[in-house]
Amino acid sequence: QVQLVESGGGQVQAGGSLRLSCAASGTIFSRNAMGWYRQAPGKQRELVALISVGGSTTYADCAKGRFTISRDNAKNTVYLQMNSLKPEDTAVYYCTADLLFWGKGTLVTVSS
Repeated sequence: QVQLVESGGGQVQAGGSLRLSCAASGTIFSRNAMGWYRQAPGKQRELVALISVGGSTTYADCAKGRFTISRDNAKNTVYLQMNSLKPEDTAVYYCTADLLFWGKGTLVTVSS
């Protein structure tokens, strides 16, 4: 059974940085396309970033230039480095594998 566990969320002031991690188990991680989505209060879940099996990345407009997704196949972990955070980045951030499996999320709160 695939399990994804996010960590690294928390509260930060605007302009600050956080690095989210997502540890995967129960899967051949190197064969999974991985991604980060987020859901703000009262809003739909939206794409943040994706990383393919080969390491190609895709970013939503909200993340371009500020966030970086990466993966470490040896550690079965995908990361999301978030810089220059804004209050509108406040959301629960979810990790996904192949858009089939989802973690429970980690809360990021950015205060102004």
